[in-house]
This record gives sequence, C-alpha cells and structure tokens, in this order.
Amino acid sequence: MCNLYTERKSAAEVAAHFGVDLPVQNFNTAEDVYPGYSGMVVREAEGKRILQSMTWGFPRHSINKKTGEPNKPSHTNNARDDKLWSIWRQWFTDPAQRCLIPFTSFAEAVGEKGSMTKTWISVTDQPLAAWAGLWRPTVEWGDSYTGVMVDATEELLDIHDRMPVILHPDDHETWLRAPADEAIKLVRKYPGDRLVAEHSNDPWSNRGKKAEAPPAAPTLL
Repeated sequence: MCNLYTERKSAAEVAAHFGVDLPVQNFNTAEDVYPGYSGMVVREAEGKRILQSMTWGFPRHSINKKTGEPNKPSHTNNARDDKLWSIWRQWFTDPAQRCLIPFTSFAEAVGEKGSMTKTWISVTDQPLAAWAGLWRPTVEWGDSYTGVMVDATEELLDIHDRMPVILHPDDHETWLRAPADEAIKLVRKYPGDRLVAEHSNDPWSNRGKKAEAPPAAPTLL
C-alpha cells in the first residue's frame, strides 16, 4: 500500500502539465501528502479538466469491538485492483468518478519494525506523473480520493509487494473518459527500469516533519 507521496510542484505547474484551464484556485496542500491530508487531483467536469484540492482517503466506518460504538471514520487511501469490479465498482465504472493524482514520488517503509525508514520511488521518464485514482463527495471530509494499487513489479519486491498504478501520459484521457472495460486495461505495473529508489535515513514514523535529503546516488530499479 502507499501511505505517503509527494507533489513537489505548484498548482500552476500541475495545471499546465495536465492541460487544466487557468485560472487555478490557490491550494493549501503539503508537499508530503499523508492519508487525511489534502492533495491535488485532476478530474473532468462538463468536458473540461479541473484541478481540485481533495482529502486523501475515502471514509471507512467500523464498530469498536469492546464498546459496540462506531469508531471515528478512517481513511481508505488505496483501492486494490482486484476489487475494482466489486467494492469500488460504483466509482470505477463511472468515468466521471475517476481522477488523476499528480505526484513526483511515493514512499514505502523499509527496515525492521520500530526502526523503519522512508524509501522514495520516482519515475525517471515522468518527473511529474499521474497515479490512477477514484474520487467521490463525502459527508465527513468533502470531496475525497483514493489511489488504485496493483502488484509491484519484480524490481520493487524487496521494498513492497504493491505499487500505485502509474499512468503513461497518453493514457490520461482514457482513464478519465473511457468505459470501464477499456480503463481496466491501464491497471498494470509500470516498467521497473523506469523507476528509481532513493533510500533515506528519515524515520517512517516521522510524519509531517521535513524529510532528510536522499543520498546522491539512488538505486536504479
């Protein structure tokens, strides 16, 4: 699963890259996006692309086993590819509820439990890439989004067994507009030779704090 990613670009840069008409509203989003944080999302409305700030994670409601009372909603920030035709069907099959999640890199936890550190993974042929996502209005947090995950490419298995569905630029239009039986063809692994991993000493639990700079020589995957 992916629980952290970066969007180290301005709203204007993201809008220009994804073909969003200006003007763009001012965004108050963190460079490092965690579940529950606000992130930039590109979607379509009335035939045009718009850039919007949304909350990362669909609300999930559970019951406290001890008290029998409802827990506070938690953020379901990832959508499994093998569940797109079942629990995610309502949003996956409606092109209007699909979206692009702009990112510059995503992170995974690496190491022993209690001392895990952040490893950042970026796309060498896309300095600003798009993660395939779904979105919907919610009562709890307003418009919210989640990212589609797939089995990791072989080169990433020593880091994690799942990875975001990274879209090729030519596939953005299909993800946003095509019927589900066409969009599902885009739910696949991104080539491992186009990914790069940067291992850091920044603790995984160091949520919301400024990360240490990655080493100068990243590991090619």
